[in-house]
Amino acid sequence: MKKIFLIVFSVLLIDQILKVYIKTHFELGSGVSIFPFFWIFFIENPGMAYGFYLGIGYNGKILLSIFRLFLVLLIFFFLYKNMKKESSDSLIIPTSLILSGAIGNFLDSALYGLLFDTGTIYSEKHHKWIPYLGKSKINFFFNEKGYASFMEGCVVDMFYFPIIDTHFPNWIPFFGGFHFQFFKPIFNIADISIFIGVILFFIYRNKIGNVKFL
Repeated sequence: MKKIFLIVFSVLLIDQILKVYIKTHFELGSGVSIFPFFWIFFIENPGMAYGFYLGIGYNGKILLSIFRLFLVLLIFFFLYKNMKKESSDSLIIPTSLILSGAIGNFLDSALYGLLFDTGTIYSEKHHKWIPYLGKSKINFFFNEKGYASFMEGCVVDMFYFPIIDTHFPNWIPFFGGFHFQFFKPIFNIADISIFIGVILFFIYRNKIGNVKFL
């Protein structure tokens, strides 16, 4: 149990401290280059990974937040059952990492609309998400109006790895002039935790043994 708590607490602490710092010190759409292939670049994601949505506007946003909450509870239940069965660390550690990442992104969706004074909001008139200018201020005690309601916040992302960013020469058939970029997605510590957890599942799948789902 201590091991699980330590993993979840550590990931959440680093994830949330970094997100709050980025949100309050960077302007949306701005960043700094650490290396040519590695940037800290601040964006807000109202949807899922790769820009997927579960619906339009705030209805879709709330549906996504509920889905994230359901996922957190499902992973927690799975972890609890297998912890009672004294499953090996090959199962417990990856699951704890995935749970940590799921909680981290859920907290953004659930609370950031209340916690910060500005954020990306949905325009019913233009049917799209509208960014903002300037930096955000944090409302520690929720005694001031935030930029959105409960479950309507946006996830903060900041890690950007444009390892390849080039244009194909115009003389190349079909692809001439095409802009090619790898790796394009921007992500956060919670996403990294989920990714590492999934990779560990595949690496140690032969050591996991029997898994208790119910």
